[in-house]
Amino acid sequence: MRTDLKRSAILAGAVVLLVAAAGASVAVGAQAIAPAEVWRALADHAGTNDHLIVREVRVPRTVLGVCVGAALGLSGALVQTLTRNPLAEPGVMGVTAGAGFAITLGGVLGLAGSQAAQLALAFAGAVLAALLVYAVGRTAPLRLVLAGIALSSVLAGVSLGLRLMLPDVFDEFRFWSVGALAGREQAPMALPLLLIAAALVGALLVARSLNTLVLGEQVAQGLGSHVTRTRVSVLVIVTVLAGAATAVAGPIAFVGLMVPHLARRLAGASIPWLMAYTVALGPILLLVSDIGSRVLLPTGEVPVSVVTAFLGGPVLIWAVRRYGAGGL
Repeated sequence: MRTDLKRSAILAGAVVLLVAAAGASVAVGAQAIAPAEVWRALADHAGTNDHLIVREVRVPRTVLGVCVGAALGLSGALVQTLTRNPLAEPGVMGVTAGAGFAITLGGVLGLAGSQAAQLALAFAGAVLAALLVYAVGRTAPLRLVLAGIALSSVLAGVSLGLRLMLPDVFDEFRFWSVGALAGREQAPMALPLLLIAAALVGALLVARSLNTLVLGEQVAQGLGSHVTRTRVSVLVIVTVLAGAATAVAGPIAFVGLMVPHLARRLAGASIPWLMAYTVALGPILLLVSDIGSRVLLPTGEVPVSVVTAFLGGPVLIWAVRRYGAGGL
């Protein structure tokens, strides 16, 4: 009981930090706007330039950051738990690269004309990339990471080559391909955010089954858990989360690696608490990185994927040195 109270208090603190990060995301940007003016833009919209920036740019960007951060953080936690690999992450395992390559290829073939088509392509690419990387590197955590990085590099190179050869495709996907929240504020978000919300609910439904699966297949079966169904469900959820996040924001790596490691220190062996923490901490990390991307350079913004890569690189090195070829 005391442990649950402590975990609840930590989660409440994380939610408070998330609200603060969201508030900072709305208030901070390349153009300085006084806090009082930001509040007036939200409470009493007057149609001024500052009010339009707050309501039409920063608020949608913040909502997108919360949803994408939650999706990437939770998908990383699910991948690490399912594979028992502390180095697994949608970006490192090639899932986001597969989704990005499929969208680029769809643009080349004229199949990515609508948002629904882009989402379908992202899901297909994410599934194929995940299956290929897992088939090659399932025997060892470090091998899985190497296979994912190799596939990501190949797919990223081919995608870039296709965009460079076709100016129309390059112009359409040049901002999306770097992985950023900027420039997506006016895009329709209802469908991808609905899919992310549905996947979050699905993750909550399989949390207990996944919690028993961590104890071993035989123990899970003895407790009445359907092992195969749980694995397939988690794979589908990860695909939806990573695919939808990549479709709307481009390939953003390392969020799904950093957040689960921090959340696991707080949650211990409890998968439901691990998932709850990642859903709160993922958006915090992405929003803080996005705020940094706006103010790092005086001449313009840095893609948020650059900031997360700068933070995630040392975390990956630390994880490799700590876990080596071992698993969770």
